This record gives sequence, C-alpha cells and structure tokens, in this order.
Amino acid sequence: MSTIAWIGLGHMGAPMAAHLVSAGHTVRGVDPVPAARDAAAARGIQLVDSVAEALQGADACLTSLPGPAQVREVYGAQDGVFAHAAAGTLLLDTSTVDVGTSRWCHDEAAARGLAFVDAPISGGTAGAEAGTLAVMLGGHPDHLVRARTVVEPMARAVIDCGEATSGIAAKLANNMMLFISVMAMSEGSQLAEHLGLDPHVFWQVVDASSGQSWAQRTWYPVPGVVPTAAANHDFDATFSADLARKDCGLAVQAGEATGVHLPAARLALSQLQQLAAEGLGGKDCTLVAKFASPDGTLRGYTPAPRE
Repeated sequence: MSTIAWIGLGHMGAPMAAHLVSAGHTVRGVDPVPAARDAAAARGIQLVDSVAEALQGADACLTSLPGPAQVREVYGAQDGVFAHAAAGTLLLDTSTVDVGTSRWCHDEAAARGLAFVDAPISGGTAGAEAGTLAVMLGGHPDHLVRARTVVEPMARAVIDCGEATSGIAAKLANNMMLFISVMAMSEGSQLAEHLGLDPHVFWQVVDASSGQSWAQRTWYPVPGVVPTAAANHDFDATFSADLARKDCGLAVQAGEATGVHLPAARLALSQLQQLAAEGLGGKDCTLVAKFASPDGTLRGYTPAPRE
C-alpha cells in the first residue's frame, strides 16, 4: 500500500481521503481549519501540521482546494508542494480551477521534473461520501496510468480525458451543463407546483421522460421528493451557491477565451450572483428555484428574519 499526502480536508477532501484509508493506504492530511482536522481524524486520516511533513516519503499527493488562488499558493509557496515533493511523488489536483492555473501547475511541475495530473471530480458531497465520483484525468499518458490506481477507491468512473489540462477542461464544461440543468429543473418544478401537479407524480414523469437529468434525480428543489436534495434541509448547502458561482464563472471565462457563445451559462451565473448579492451564497445552489416562484417564496425554504 502507498503513503499519500492530502492537502485540503473539507466537505469533499475528507471523505475522498477516507476512501483511500479504507483501501489500505496511509493518508497524511493537512488543513488549517480545526473542525475539518477533527472530522478527518475521525475517518482515520493521520493529521500533520505542514505540507512538508505530509509529503515526506509520500508516493502521491492530492489537493482538494477552494479555487485557483489557493491552488497556486499551496503548490507555489516557499513551503508548498513544489518545494517539498520528491521526484517520484505523483501530484494530483482535484480542485476546480481555470485552465490557466492548471496549465501553470503542469508547467511548473515539469520544470522541476515532477509528474502532475489534473484530476477534477464530479458527484458532489454525496458522491464523495459514497465513493461514486467521476474523476477526469489530464496529463502525460504514463502519469495517467499511475493516477488511475490512486483515485479508483473513491470513484465510480475514472476517465482519461487526454493531455495536460484536458481533465479540468472537461470539468468546466460539465459543471456548466449542470448549472444550466439546475435552472431548467428549478423552473420546471415551480411551474408544475403552480399548475397544481403532485410533485412526486411530476418527478416520476420527468424521470421517465425527456426532462430527466442528474440534477433532477439528485437535487430536486421540492422537499420530500428526493432524499439527497437540499430542499429537505432548508436548502443548506450540498453544493453552495458560492462554489457554483465560482465554477460557472470559470466556464464563462473559458467561453470568452475561446470565443464560444454561452448565453444559458451566463443566465445561470447571473442567478447564482443574485443569490450571493442577497447574502445567500452559503446556501445550496438549487435555491435559484426561488427566482422562478411568482412571489419569491419557495416551499422548503425559510428566509432569515430581516434585522
């Protein structure tokens, strides 16, 4: 079995790392948040205080970080991953970042003789807990072979997407489609509600028909229909609006860079930005369903009292 360094033990990182522990690997984890460290320790992850300590003798290092700025800091800082990784250590970033940041990671790693793979994931916190994530790999073919053996314990599907940055490119396009699906699901669910349809019956119709989607099956924004939906818990985040806004913004940015027209993605982004403007960025991204409601109210959601 291998020794694996894991940087970032949040809602995604900790359960992902725990699957590697269950597979028999030794996982040394780093995170600055005490609650995250405690939760990770309860999953069998060995906590250390620095990136250098995590990397000592590690066969692989995985990072699960909030965004591009954190990835560049963790990899490029004086006490970061590039400064302490041994030549044989495989580096994998599971974070959702822009293509430019992923390219920077690949180039900086190559300049140091290190193997780097972009390895973003899809499936949300439920997939991370269940070990059913989809992992999208980008990098040198030899590195992808090694990466596959590392990530398989936490994944339902591991897909080799191609050369460097192809994994993150696939992730951005995929997540963009998800947020557009969330918007479609939100509008459909509210139209059905206000036409007087039974939500369980309508969900069955959609699930057997052309409106079916991963979002509808997993995040349907009406309480009591889908067990994994945030609507059952006052729209507390399974995938926060802030993270969705970041990811959707990166996809729109990629569209601008490539000249691809993305009007639906821009509309989805505008709704996520509106949630943030209302102070609801910490709530679930499916709370955009309230924008389809005639009066802005949403069954299953209780707005915070105005001060």
